Amino acid sequence: MGDNQKIHPLHHDLESPPSPPPQQPSAPLVPRNMSRSDKGNPELPEQQPPPPPPPPPQQQSKVQRKRRPRSCCCKFLCWFISILLILAVAIGATVGILFLVFRPKLPKYSVDEIGVTRFDLSKNESLSVTFNLTITARNPNKRIGIDYRGGSHISAWYNDTKLCEGSLPKFYQGHHNTTVLNIPLSGEADNATSLENSLEQQLQQSGSVPLRLKAKQPVRIKLGKLKLFKITFRVRCWIVVDSLNANNSIRMKSSSCKFRLKL
Repeated sequence: MGDNQKIHPLHHDLESPPSPPPQQPSAPLVPRNMSRSDKGNPELPEQQPPPPPPPPPQQQSKVQRKRRPRSCCCKFLCWFISILLILAVAIGATVGILFLVFRPKLPKYSVDEIGVTRFDLSKNESLSVTFNLTITARNPNKRIGIDYRGGSHISAWYNDTKLCEGSLPKFYQGHHNTTVLNIPLSGEADNATSLENSLEQQLQQSGSVPLRLKAKQPVRIKLGKLKLFKITFRVRCWIVVDSLNANNSIRMKSSSCKFRLKL
C-alpha cells in the first residue's frame, strides 16, 4: 500500500514553469572612469587642460619695467657720468706720471736779517717805518724751475697793525738754486702814540718784539721747457727781534716760515 501511492503534481506547477534566478550584471573588464581610447572617452565630454595661473603682480610690474625704453634723461646722465670718469682717470694718470718723473718738492724760505733804518714819528703824528729784509729762497727741485712774476706783495705786522710793506723782485730760479733777496719795506702806521707805548711795554716785559711777515707771490712753474699756468705762493713768517731802534744793530732771536700754494 505504501508502494502504490502516487504523487500528482499541482496544477499551478504544470501551468507555469519555474522562472530562472535573476542574472547579476557582469562587471566590465575596465572600469568606466578608467576607459581610454585614441579619441578620448566617448561617454565623457572632452576636457581642456586648465589655463596657467596669472603671474603675481610683482612679476608683471617687473616685466613691464623691463619692456619700457630708457628715457633721454637717463641716457644723458649715463653718458655724462662716463665722460667724467674717463676724464678723472686721464687726469689722475697724467698727474701720477708727472709726479714720478719730476718728483716735485715745495720751495723753502727763511728770513736771515732785518734792519731798521727808520722808526720815528712824522709831522702828522704817524709812525714812519722802514725795514730792510734779507730773505733766502731755495728751490730743491732737480727738474722744476720757478719763474717769479710781477704783482707780488710783502708786509710786516706788529699784532694787528701793519708797519710797512713792499714787493719782491721778478726773477727766474733754476733747478737746485738758492737765491738771496734784499727787500726794502716802508710805510706809516696810525695811532703812533699808542703803538709806541705798546712796544715799550712789550720790551720791558719780555725783552723782545714779535713781528709777522705776509708775502704773496705769483709764479709760473716750468717743467723742462713747458711753462704751466700762473699760481700764487703764500708765505707766512714769524720773527722775534730784540728791539726796533733805528740805526742800531738788531738781533733776531727766532724765525720760522710756512709755505702755502693757491691755484
